[in-house]
Amino acid sequence: MSSAESGSAQVTAGKPGRTRGRPRSFDRETALEKALLAFWEHGYEATSVADLTRAMDIGAPSLYAAFGDKRSLFEEVVQVYGARYGAFGQRALEEEPTAFAAVRRMLREAAAEYTVPGRPPGCLVIHAGANCSTPEVEDGLRQRRNANIAAIRDRIAAGVAAGELPPGTDASALARHTGAVIQGVSQQARDGASRTELEALVEIALAVWPRS
Repeated sequence: MSSAESGSAQVTAGKPGRTRGRPRSFDRETALEKALLAFWEHGYEATSVADLTRAMDIGAPSLYAAFGDKRSLFEEVVQVYGARYGAFGQRALEEEPTAFAAVRRMLREAAAEYTVPGRPPGCLVIHAGANCSTPEVEDGLRQRRNANIAAIRDRIAAGVAAGELPPGTDASALARHTGAVIQGVSQQARDGASRTELEALVEIALAVWPRS
């Protein structure tokens, strides 16, 4: 099993066949979380390999051995972020009884999640793509954002079909509106808006929803 496949990785200083003291080891999951926080705070483009090795407290050879290159590391970070920090939206869509209740919960939880003390504000998937000049990374993040809007659209369309919303409701436009609010909440959080301020914004955004 290679170091990239195991839960931890080891780096040996010096030339092949020689060691300089004990091999240095690190916990892969801890290093990955530190990389996640670095990308979340600074975005993809502005986070260099030197920034990552400093944040993860490992050398560049260890980073490449355990995670591949910067882009591969970022792709893994996005997967972890989605499961650990960004899953609240999907849970709301799956668990709430109506489309309105699902979107209301999603937006309220965004206001809370994007302002948690002790971690970077806003959404990594929204922020990390800003000023990104790597097409594959930019496209991957765009696809994730669009997939989220598509999931909201499908939930709203189901609500229209079920009679929760008026028959003429434009599910695509309402989903885009929801996505725009989420993105705005993320940016406002990065600009220093408090949870209370963002929750007030959310309530105004919800007021435009059509009623059956």
